[in-house]
Amino acid sequence: MDDALVRIEPWTDTDLALLRRVNTPEMKRHVGGPETEEQVLHRHRRYLGFVPAGVGCMFRIVLSETGEPVGTVGYAARTWQGEPVYEMGWNVLPLHQGRGIAVAATRAAVAAARTATRAAAGHRYLHAFPSVDNPASNAVCRKAGFSLVGETDFEFPAGRLMRSNDWRVDLPAAEA
Repeated sequence: MDDALVRIEPWTDTDLALLRRVNTPEMKRHVGGPETEEQVLHRHRRYLGFVPAGVGCMFRIVLSETGEPVGTVGYAARTWQGEPVYEMGWNVLPLHQGRGIAVAATRAAVAAARTATRAAAGHRYLHAFPSVDNPASNAVCRKAGFSLVGETDFEFPAGRLMRSNDWRVDLPAAEA
């Protein structure tokens, strides 16, 4: 897919409906299953607070031609192995999977994180932690320019360890 066929737009209050659409057993099977309504509302409030708090940015993924929202992508600050980093994640609705949308949106979100890092002297690395059992998300990392660091135990959601691949982008490095 041509990266110009999708765009990312900052998360707004109207994106709660999209968050509910990605909260299905199919979409959440690699990350502990669907969340309760209370958890979804909490996640939505967190996403809205990322930019004002200066800790990251969440985006909705939209098709450029129609403006239809088809997924989510974003990054947020966390500590990983004692260092401040950004963590990235994404979701693309099932009808739109397998078309390169996640790769294009992830590339755009990495570029946004690079810009934010330059502007604020932010974190050096951006990581993604897809399950080792999730070939599609690992392929997104590979195609979007991440480097594989190795396998690790990663806690997500809170209280649940999963075996993940640790993929990383060096944000200050020149774009490939």
